[in-house]
Order: sequence, then C-alpha cells, then structure tokens
Amino acid sequence: MKQRIITAIIAAALFIPFVIYGKVPFAILVLAMAIVGFYEILKMKGISIFSVPGFLGLVTLILLVIPKDWSEKVVDLIGYSSNLMVVYGLIMLLLIYVVLVKNKITFDEVGFILLCAFYVGLGFHYLIETRNVGLEYVVYCLLVVWTTDSGAYFVGRKFGKNKLWPEISPKKTIEGFIGGIVIAVIFAVGMQLIYPFANGYISLVVVTIFASIIGQMGDLVESAIKRHFDVKDSGNILPGHGGILDRFDSLLFVVPLLHFLHLFGN
Repeated sequence: MKQRIITAIIAAALFIPFVIYGKVPFAILVLAMAIVGFYEILKMKGISIFSVPGFLGLVTLILLVIPKDWSEKVVDLIGYSSNLMVVYGLIMLLLIYVVLVKNKITFDEVGFILLCAFYVGLGFHYLIETRNVGLEYVVYCLLVVWTTDSGAYFVGRKFGKNKLWPEISPKKTIEGFIGGIVIAVIFAVGMQLIYPFANGYISLVVVTIFASIIGQMGDLVESAIKRHFDVKDSGNILPGHGGILDRFDSLLFVVPLLHFLHLFGN
C-alpha cells in the first residue's frame, strides 16, 4: 500500500502539470502513454512491437492518437485525401504481409493488432481532444474515473458481500460498483458547486452515472484481457500499480463518451 501511495503521488505530480498546460506537451505525453499501452497489450499476446506487423500497428496507433490538426498535416504531407485513407493503407499492408510470410503471422493476430490499435489509440486520442475543449472537462473526466475507482474500492472493502464478476475480477463487488457511482456523483456535484461547468445538475448527474458505469466496464474489460492472457498486470512501469493500461483502462472508455456527448452540449 505504501508503494502504491508513493507511486500515485509522484505520477500525479508529473501528470497534472501537463494536464493544466495542455497543448503540444500534453499531446506528446498522451501519445507516449498510448505507445507504452500498445506495447503492453501486444506483449500479452506475445507479439513484438518491433516486428513488421507490430510496427505497422504502431504507426496505425500513432495516426489514431494524434490530434486532428496534426493528422491533417500528415495527410497533406503524403498527399492522401484523409487520415482514414492512410490507416486503410496500413491495414492493407498488414494483410498483404500475412500472405507474403505464408501465415507465419496469422489473420487472427493481425486482427488483434488492429483492434488494439483502435482500442488504445482512439481512447487516448479523445483524452487529447477533451483537453482541447477545456481544462474543466478533462478535470471532470479524471475526477469521475478516480472517484469511481476509489469509491468502488473502499465501499466494496467495507460493505461488499456480493461478487460482481468473480471469474474476471474476484475482488469486485456489486456494493462497490454502486458505491463507486454514488461517490462519483457526489464529487461531480461538488465540482459543479465550486466551478459551474455543466448545463444543469440533472444532466450532470445523469452523465456522471453513465460515465461511472462505463468506466467500471472499461476496468472489467482490461481485467478480462489480463485473465485471458493469464497475467497479473499489463506492465510494470508504475510500481504497485502495474502498467499504463492498468491505470488508464477506465479512461479509455470514459473520454470518448464525454467527447461524443460534447460535454453536456456546450
């Protein structure tokens, strides 16, 4: 526990200034985290990021993560009509490579690489885009994820009796799941009282409940992936906390949701 607390304090001290400043430094940091996360999930599958398929997947990931104005510059540079066309070209190269190496890498593995590139890439992309909308929105997003996680842990530890999904995450409970939602709503309302940013309390509560549920589902998805590959953590870059995907699994689900909702219609 002591190691987890120390790591969390150091990580927050390093991460929060980038969140506050935003712009290019924040985008570069998020891109770096996405690359580490992509490396972690490929490693669980036994695919090297330094192999040809891993590299093509990495380029796909980068194109998906980078902000819209950056991708437009890339598209203009290579003469394509859209970023989607570049990604499609990379997909074709991956499929052609399977044929060229006579199935030494399978179509299943290519599908896994592409799925992971979109899962990790788009999640972190919308973290950047949410920050670009406004600091208050990314703060709200982080607040919901962190308070949900903490609320679920402490409520589950104190009152948890009914297992939520024991085959995937044995320690999670239904009581903790509900407690995480309640705590997230309380903190979201508190943020609204201090700095009004939502259109109203009703919409705030509804979106927070939905975001808290989706965030916990993201956590369970990551747990299911790790259970499938029989690993404890996605990585070890954060002592006591595991890897990037272990800490940002909920965020990868929540930020696209909040972005597509255009953050309460503002």
